[in-house]
Amino acid sequence: MPARLSDAFKSHPLNLQLKHPDFSSLQELPDSYAWSQNDDQYPSSPGSFGAEQDSVPVIDLSDPNALKLTGHACRTWGVFQVTNHGIPSKLLDDIESAGRSLFSLPVQQKLKAARSPDGISGYGFARISSFFQKLMWSEGFTIVGSPLDHFRQLWPQDYNKFCNIIEEYEKVMKRLAGRLMWLMLGSLGISMEDVKWAGPKGDFRDASAALQLNSYPACPDPDRAMGLAAHTDSTLLTILYQNNTSGLQVLREGTGWVTVPPLPGALVVNVGDLIHILSNGLYPSVLHRAVVNRSRHRLSIAYLYGPPASVQISPLSKLLGPSQPPLYRPITWNEYLGTKAKHFNKALSSVRLCAPLNALVDVSDHNSVKVG
Repeated sequence: MPARLSDAFKSHPLNLQLKHPDFSSLQELPDSYAWSQNDDQYPSSPGSFGAEQDSVPVIDLSDPNALKLTGHACRTWGVFQVTNHGIPSKLLDDIESAGRSLFSLPVQQKLKAARSPDGISGYGFARISSFFQKLMWSEGFTIVGSPLDHFRQLWPQDYNKFCNIIEEYEKVMKRLAGRLMWLMLGSLGISMEDVKWAGPKGDFRDASAALQLNSYPACPDPDRAMGLAAHTDSTLLTILYQNNTSGLQVLREGTGWVTVPPLPGALVVNVGDLIHILSNGLYPSVLHRAVVNRSRHRLSIAYLYGPPASVQISPLSKLLGPSQPPLYRPITWNEYLGTKAKHFNKALSSVRLCAPLNALVDVSDHNSVKVG
């Protein structure tokens, strides 16, 4: 079993023999990027977009009711936005600027920091690309551990400046992620004694994380293109900063695809598959995707937060009982990442032990969701 996050894909190499395009030079949408209803596992039906009043919750973290509001948002949406989160706006500006600098480099320069087929860090196509016949109108850069070696390749003169921004961003995000974990777990009645791997101070000091920078260039035919196909996150939780261009959509049962609009200074929080497992399905991970724009470039930075590499994640015992058996088997983050690389959106179903006793469709089986 790999002990480090960076080894998670050693047994699941991604052999995509694809040419990285210069998006800015494309005046028309190439056929390889043209999606039809058949290519999309969760296509939009006419009228399936959420009504104005059906909007993703926004939680002010300074609100005395933040715990209760977080629990309600996790149970009913699997996603929410947070304000008053304590991340300095200058740091958000800096990380956005770093992302812009990176993705505006010439393709050949970016390829000097290309991700290896069995690696996790570096520049390249989304790993989920292998599950689809069509390509996605986006490019990404993943950081696990120090970006120093890759950044030296990208910016031979300026790499230190960019390394410092990443290091500071990861430090404050880790603190915020720990705070959000206790809002989520606390709303389920879970305390420090119930989560030994949170550490003696309950600060999740040994948690693992990755940083994912995504670029969605302006697209000549956005209605036929896909920025990032529908998926759930293989994390405990994900904290997403998006620039001022819309594109993120979440799937809500009975409603369809709902856009998560960028709010100045706000951050988006996604419930990941591992919180889904910890909560025994009470807090479902959210299926989401990114669509693209004809005239505007969209940039997002996702902080992908998980447990220590060797910790087995399983439904919390306090949530179990005679009528609430565990629905999922214990699994480490690295093992789950390997399962996701093999089974994609069926990964949660593949680690399920039994069906819920109430005989309802398990919300984890995202392949059963109907959009209408």
